[in-house]
Amino acid sequence: MSLPKTEYIPDDPDLMPPARRRRARRLLAPLEIDERAIVLDQLRRRTSPSFDFFLFSAVSAVIFSLGLLLNAPALLILGAVFAPLMAPVVGLSFGTVIGSYKFFVRSLVGLAIGSLLVFLVGIAAGLLGRVWMPASLTQAYVHAELSWINFIVLTVGAIFTAATMAHHERSPAAPNIALVYTLYLPLVVAGFGLGSSAPHLFPDGLVVFAIHLAWGTLLGALTLAIVGFRPMTIVGYTLGAVVILIGLAMVVGVGAYSTTLGWFGVPLAVATYTPTATSTFTPIPPTATLTSTPLPPTLTPTPTITPTSTRTLTPTQTYTPSPIPVYARIAPDVGVLMRTGPGFDNSILYPGVMQGVLVQLLGDSQEVKGFLWVHVRVVEDGREGWILQSLLDIATPEPNW
Repeated sequence: MSLPKTEYIPDDPDLMPPARRRRARRLLAPLEIDERAIVLDQLRRRTSPSFDFFLFSAVSAVIFSLGLLLNAPALLILGAVFAPLMAPVVGLSFGTVIGSYKFFVRSLVGLAIGSLLVFLVGIAAGLLGRVWMPASLTQAYVHAELSWINFIVLTVGAIFTAATMAHHERSPAAPNIALVYTLYLPLVVAGFGLGSSAPHLFPDGLVVFAIHLAWGTLLGALTLAIVGFRPMTIVGYTLGAVVILIGLAMVVGVGAYSTTLGWFGVPLAVATYTPTATSTFTPIPPTATLTSTPLPPTLTPTPTITPTSTRTLTPTQTYTPSPIPVYARIAPDVGVLMRTGPGFDNSILYPGVMQGVLVQLLGDSQEVKGFLWVHVRVVEDGREGWILQSLLDIATPEPNW
């Protein structure tokens, strides 16, 4: 009796015949279920979080925190370079597109643990900021607000990270930097705001993180669907539809209301200004008073002539100099936000003031929660408001500046 021959399905795609291996790499509707299962299992292993993911998430968060404390953009980029591969984010997209609830939940839990580590490091940095508060939190506030630039960077990172992870011979290291920069950095900012009690950082950073995560997962799922991944069962389409609807609702909902809009839609043009100091001198012309008192001669029996002439000249010159106006220019590259009063609790006066714009100091200053605010007037449009002193470059000398 002869047994039926069974086809040998290799566990390693590299052991496949060349034609089948090429079809698996293209991932365009594999013809055989066994071949597709091998490719799916391979991608499932690549997108599963590991110990290195959690370790380097914490390392990246520490570097991000240093960048916020020192207000150094270079350290923020370095933190994104040291970050791990955002495999759980691609895992969310992968679980969505193939309809695997189990894998979706596993990726979500892994991402939640990594995000919690990042958030806790941000809180620790914020507590340190209570003792040693940086002179400027420009970078923190920039990444606690939504912007078109960050959405473009996130879009590029999510699409190319998902596409490169679908092919094991390609490295997603480069696009992963963009993905980390737009996901982990707002999360560190939120933790920093909670620890330092700096306003408008928490929960604004969490809102930005949630919106970016929903948008990145949606783009990753669409990318994997384009390259050929599909749900293995009809029921699997339900998970994908739910995730897509939630992602779209979160992104569109921001257009209605959000405390994180900030510079959203405001052009970040850089204006070049050359500050000049002008002093006002008001001279009063001198006044001369000439008094001449001649005395008429008096005739007496003895002829005597007594002429008396008194000449008095009193010049008076008075200088009344006006106070020298003090000017400063906006220092940050992204400009600043001017508020109606000293302190972050006051309303923002839109639009913001761009870099290099000249402002006049009106003499009022007030310290609120460790930050020194100064009252200024924008020279080009006459608006008045309050700005952090650390964000200004003085153009004319002022005592104790």
